[in-house]
Amino acid sequence: MYCSQMSEINIFDRKLLRKRRELASHHFAEHDFIKNLAADYTIERLLDMGDKYEMALDLGCHTGGMGSKLKENKLAANIVYCDSSGAMMGRADGIKVIADEELLPFAPLSFNLISSSMSLHWVNDLPGALIQMRKCLKPDGFFIATMPGIETLKELRHCLMEAEIEITGGTAPHISPFADVKTLGQLLQRAGFARPVADSEVVQVSYPDMFAILTDLKNMGERNALIKRSKFLRRKVLEVAAEKYKTLYSDEEGGILATVEIITITGLAG
Repeated sequence: MYCSQMSEINIFDRKLLRKRRELASHHFAEHDFIKNLAADYTIERLLDMGDKYEMALDLGCHTGGMGSKLKENKLAANIVYCDSSGAMMGRADGIKVIADEELLPFAPLSFNLISSSMSLHWVNDLPGALIQMRKCLKPDGFFIATMPGIETLKELRHCLMEAEIEITGGTAPHISPFADVKTLGQLLQRAGFARPVADSEVVQVSYPDMFAILTDLKNMGERNALIKRSKFLRRKVLEVAAEKYKTLYSDEEGGILATVEIITITGLAG
């Protein structure tokens, strides 16, 4: 089943995002370490709580890594995998539903647990999506999701902006915006979740150069999907940005550092 109706709030090009996920599905397994790390944070949180769930939803599941970890740790008896990309979801082992996070096809009170690993940052109407998720949970059902925070890729954003201003005299958005902890906590409250919690972990990842970061983003299906994005970036701008990155954000091994902030949000259906 595929649901195509979209929110009236349009910041991201969801059709482009789905197309990029389809293409990235062929290489995702070699570039999914950040999503796996975020999923590990989720599993640690759930194990600490000690609860078991009869029916779980892995929302925006990509290749099903989050659901697999739920199974491995015996946290969920049954798992439904849901993603907008059928090709990306092809490796998931279980019930699969092709649907957009912005229009969930599930009946109210369907799940004891809804988890989402590094996917909801592409949703146009996040408050509306959160309300849908809460309604899909059974009484006292648990929601947990990870999302990239505002600190994510701050070095890349800075270097691209500085290089473009230097070369062209202006700048355009080349990296999608991310939310902060306070905003996401407020959105949970607005969506009606009980006991909302939002916190973050900041990690730094070493890369050989800036172009390796861009390759990772491409093969994760995570390139800029803003509707009002710049569709062209001069090669000279990229070259200058790469030099600035190496100068400003190098590590001790001769590579460069990229910041990733992983925000975890949780709440009860009430």
